[in-house]
Amino acid sequence: MRLLRLASAALCLGLASATLHAQEAPSPGGPPPPSDAPAQPVESDDVQTLKVNVNLVNVYFSVRDKNGYITNLHKDDCSIYEDKELQKTKNFTQEKNLPLTIGILLDTSGSQQNVLPLEQQSGAEFLKDVLTPKDEAFLISFDINVDLLSDYTNSPREIKRAIDRAQINTGAGTGSVTGHGTARGTLLYDAVYLAAHDKLRQEAGRKILVLLTDGGDQGSQETLKSSIEAAQKANAIVYVILIADRGFYGGFGMGYTGDGDMERLAKETGGRVINVGNNGKRLEEAFAQIQDELRTQYIASYTPTNLKADGTFRTLNITCQPGQKVQARKGYYATADSPDNN
Repeated sequence: MRLLRLASAALCLGLASATLHAQEAPSPGGPPPPSDAPAQPVESDDVQTLKVNVNLVNVYFSVRDKNGYITNLHKDDCSIYEDKELQKTKNFTQEKNLPLTIGILLDTSGSQQNVLPLEQQSGAEFLKDVLTPKDEAFLISFDINVDLLSDYTNSPREIKRAIDRAQINTGAGTGSVTGHGTARGTLLYDAVYLAAHDKLRQEAGRKILVLLTDGGDQGSQETLKSSIEAAQKANAIVYVILIADRGFYGGFGMGYTGDGDMERLAKETGGRVINVGNNGKRLEEAFAQIQDELRTQYIASYTPTNLKADGTFRTLNITCQPGQKVQARKGYYATADSPDNN
């Protein structure tokens, strides 16, 4: 199964039996024309999901202080600013039980040869601990190609089988499927773009990407900027677990420079970077930290004072109590093509 890029710059997921074409999808934060329909709570089992009015902007975030994550905040404890203008918060809840969509992006380029077994073991355990029957996950590997190893499933066993099938691909004896006929390196930004745009943008609720990589990109048609934009438009939080065999770079006389770009990718989307080196214990701890964050997330909703659907990027800033650090996406694109704001 392969992910291919279309000539028109739209990307699609190439599967053995069918092709999932990239579609223009709703921008998650953009405020479309207001609707007169009131917000309606919908009961599903013991979880209440709020079906919001179409002109609401939803922001997922977590809050911590020096003692750890804070789980007892209320609406009046935090303030939301859009383009530095204070907004009126309409809904504020802790949403640890909302359905979760997880994309695992696995670096299978040559530089990961010695750490891939650690990634496979810890990634499978993470999904086993996190996934519930109402959640879904998919798995993508990237090297000289971007491959969908497992489509949406709520079965940790199925994901584990797919993770175990992942193999290092250095490009030796193969050609690229990106349209240029030669091996092209590590398509990290293409993988992030495809996962966000083609897989997550149409999904509702909480959405995260967990990227296991050394942070190096070689040959992507997408850029750091465009991959960040795709994640922001999908309202997807990106966590980067930096796992690197630094000896690989030294052995080939190359420098290691992936840290800075990965910090930006995570920070701009409301996630963070966890650097584990090539230590299996630290990798397990990194996955545990992400689990803790997912259990302590809040969602705040507001109707923006600026209702122009002009496609511009609106900056977001959330502040809570003194000494508390808020982790949230840095903004959204105000477009008018969304039936609702995920």
